Amino acid sequence: MRIFSRVPKINFMAQRKVALGLSILLSVIAIGLLVGRGLNFGIDFKGGVLVEVAYPQTVQLDDMRSQLAKGGFPDPVVQYFGGTSDVLIRLLPQAGTDADSKNAAAQISNKVLAALDAQKNNVQLRRIEFVGPEVGKELSEDGVIALLAAFFGIFCYVAFRFEWKFSLGSIAALCHDAIMTVGFLSLIQEEFDLTTLAGVLAMLGYSNNETIVIFDRVRENLLNLRKQPVLDIINLSINQTLLRSIITHFTVLMVLFCLFFFGGKSVHSFSVAMIVGVLVATYSSIYISSGVTVLLNIKREDLVPPEDHANAAGKNKDGAVV
Repeated sequence: MRIFSRVPKINFMAQRKVALGLSILLSVIAIGLLVGRGLNFGIDFKGGVLVEVAYPQTVQLDDMRSQLAKGGFPDPVVQYFGGTSDVLIRLLPQAGTDADSKNAAAQISNKVLAALDAQKNNVQLRRIEFVGPEVGKELSEDGVIALLAAFFGIFCYVAFRFEWKFSLGSIAALCHDAIMTVGFLSLIQEEFDLTTLAGVLAMLGYSNNETIVIFDRVRENLLNLRKQPVLDIINLSINQTLLRSIITHFTVLMVLFCLFFFGGKSVHSFSVAMIVGVLVATYSSIYISSGVTVLLNIKREDLVPPEDHANAAGKNKDGAVV
């Protein structure tokens, strides 16, 4: 156990300029993907219909896709839901269907059941959800507001708990993580729905937690080790929290990979967003947040109130006023 109690001596800050430059390049590429390729929005944002049906026996998804295509539903998304006899069908908005009509969902469900020959195959309708384009637009706006509110709340929290230079470093890391994660989702064209958005928001909270752990140790060491240079203090702080971070990342990734492989389609996009986010957050909590704080010239004096400096200057080592 003694070997695990030793603090590593890795000089992380020696590569901070290269890491920041690489992050800027990758962020530009990610933004380019978002602008040029965009996100593969699900029916939560584009609008559409989600239908869950149950068969009395195992059903082949390819056969269902062919039946739905012949029934007038191009490019249906068909997947098992819980078992090989329960199927979830996602359909894009249908031309000629009134999105504001109360009977729109019922009309489409009847059409789906007819395409699947429900009476002959004993297909049961379990549920149907209809999302109109206006609702999708509202959800998109709410998602953007949620992201901005998360950034603002985290900025205020870090600024209140630490110092504004730490706060800017934390926000820089969060922006980096969000851009990289969403850019990767655009690259692989993973479906982006409310579940995916929840994964991105959860990733931001996780990333901020990692940054807070390092900043808390940096603040403590800056106040206690007054003769050490700032870069050495930051390197020491990162190394002191390194083992804790490795264990945390490993256990979180274990759970996320279980969700990815065995959780099914309903949590697939969530697990993808979180896996990418955890990996990116591991990097950004070391190089982005700390690197930006170094660029802002963080000093020991930034953490000590001015009156404490005056009191320290006006007393000798025995505490007597001079």
